[in-house]
Amino acid sequence: MTGDLPQDDFSLDELDTDGLDTDGLDEGAYTERLNGADLYFEVSGDLESGETPLVFLHGGPGYNSYSFRELFGESLERPVIYLDGRGSGRSGPLEDTEQGHDTLDLDTLVADLEAVRDYLELDRIVPLGHGFGALVALEYARRHPAQTERVIVVGPWIHFPALALTLLTEASALRGAQLEDPAEAIRASTPEGQHPQVGDARVEAAFTLLNARDLLNALEFVDAPSRMRLEFVDVESQLVGGGEVQEALVNQGMWEFEYLPFLAEVRRPVYVIAGVQDRTSYPEQVQYLADLADADVTVLDTGHYPWLDDEDGFAEALEDALRR
Repeated sequence: MTGDLPQDDFSLDELDTDGLDTDGLDEGAYTERLNGADLYFEVSGDLESGETPLVFLHGGPGYNSYSFRELFGESLERPVIYLDGRGSGRSGPLEDTEQGHDTLDLDTLVADLEAVRDYLELDRIVPLGHGFGALVALEYARRHPAQTERVIVVGPWIHFPALALTLLTEASALRGAQLEDPAEAIRASTPEGQHPQVGDARVEAAFTLLNARDLLNALEFVDAPSRMRLEFVDVESQLVGGGEVQEALVNQGMWEFEYLPFLAEVRRPVYVIAGVQDRTSYPEQVQYLADLADADVTVLDTGHYPWLDDEDGFAEALEDALRR
């Protein structure tokens, strides 16, 4: 992931949308070659209803939009676009993109979202980002304020060195081990002029103590039934993988990335829905948004996937964020 984000809006002239016929777009599934990638997205509802469409941006990174639609889609009473990110879910693999996996970064993911909006000929959208998807939602709004009505993020991840420390702290506690943050040693040993890889070192130490799956399960889910409900839908979808996407983003410096300097430049209203039992996001990641983006925060008694634990509460919070 790039640390230096371009200040200028991404030019639509660079997007690979030539020759597309967008007349009469209907509900259903689409796989289109946009911005040099085969992107899969589903349209639910009438895009000409007058309601600004939501665009769901899943987390992972490398996950998909299937489970959110399956578990919560019927509760949404406005048009929604469910997008499987580049290289994720039902979208084409990274190796088949024009850019290749070496350029998978926040810039590219934001450009993909703009390509989808342009293809669907939507005046404005409401990006709804979950976990890692919050980054894409926020950066899209920063670059394309005229095309963004508002931004809604759920269980956001925006400061990855801090998230890495959370993972290490929790892994140490779960293992009954003393917390040993490698940050000071990494900074001391890094040559002048080079960026100390603090986030990477913290994550490596965390996953040495406890494997990634078990650690994230412990931090994101309220209880085993909640986790198993999501896992059942994931098995049903037959969508596996995501490792290629994660590896590509890590190679681009994901665990060193901090979005905080850009939050003040997001000029659209920002709404946060957080789960008090989601230890990957609440309270630290959420507090950054409240302090630096003047975000409106709603906290539910849920984990990282609030629609699993309190569907009605999440639906109410989401509707509130859409109507204010």
